[in-house]
Amino acid sequence: MKLQWILGGVAAGLGIAAWGFSELKKFELKEYTLPLLPKGTLRGEEEFRLLHISDLHMIPGQQTKIDWVSALDTLKPDLVVNTGDNLSDKQAVPDTLRALGPLLARPGVFVFGTNDYWAPRPVNPFKYLLGKKREPSYVDLPWRDMRAAFMEHGWYDGTQSRHEFKVGTVRLAVAGVDDPHHGLDDYSEIAGPPHEDADLSLALLHAPEPRVLEKFAADGYQLSLSGHTHGGQICLPGSRAIVTNCGIDRPRAQGLHDFGPMKMHVSNGLGTSKFAPVRLFCRPSATLLRITEVD
Repeated sequence: MKLQWILGGVAAGLGIAAWGFSELKKFELKEYTLPLLPKGTLRGEEEFRLLHISDLHMIPGQQTKIDWVSALDTLKPDLVVNTGDNLSDKQAVPDTLRALGPLLARPGVFVFGTNDYWAPRPVNPFKYLLGKKREPSYVDLPWRDMRAAFMEHGWYDGTQSRHEFKVGTVRLAVAGVDDPHHGLDDYSEIAGPPHEDADLSLALLHAPEPRVLEKFAADGYQLSLSGHTHGGQICLPGSRAIVTNCGIDRPRAQGLHDFGPMKMHVSNGLGTSKFAPVRLFCRPSATLLRITEVD
């Protein structure tokens, strides 16, 4: 009887693992409408389309992911925001650029996460589920080549910088920090309110760490965009996160929420570390934010 219980447990575990692995290719598009723009900004247009992508964690040969991400261009976003962790392999830059190819022809801005700078390392699942921070591998990835390609296509690097630019009729003020999950950020370098003439102000950070979100909110930014959590990655039914892998609370590990006076969007992300290829009740996704005028 004891052996039967053990074999049953092993079979159940293998079944869950197989299901979790199969979820990696079941990409979803999430959509939200946010009335943030002053009246008259759009000059008759219905909305400003912001496509938020994050955590590609690209591995060479992930053709399904490449095809799905590149097809997001058919949404005709006005602005693409990429909040980092694009890589999960030293050889992944070419496929990352293939996936993003059509989107790179559109206005865009990005910040990086630690898995842009350093290669992933094997994960202790018990440490992860206990919410313990993992030390980076410090094995360099070719992020400089990827950054150069992004910028050559016209995307702004929002890492530790502020940018003001116009897309169509919308004047944007964008500020971003380096990955706060491992203390790479320095908010003092970008501190202060967004430009007073901006129609829409965006705060970018890879990990939604409250200590940084509080500063963006206090400075008056309207919308923060981040990833990192993978939505919890291994969730309970209803996509309820067990851990967030950062300081944000579990109910706000994915989706659109309030953070004080600021709106906050946390992406589920489009990939996982190659050492943890499983998702439970938390499918990979990108998000289309339809920004409209206030009533």
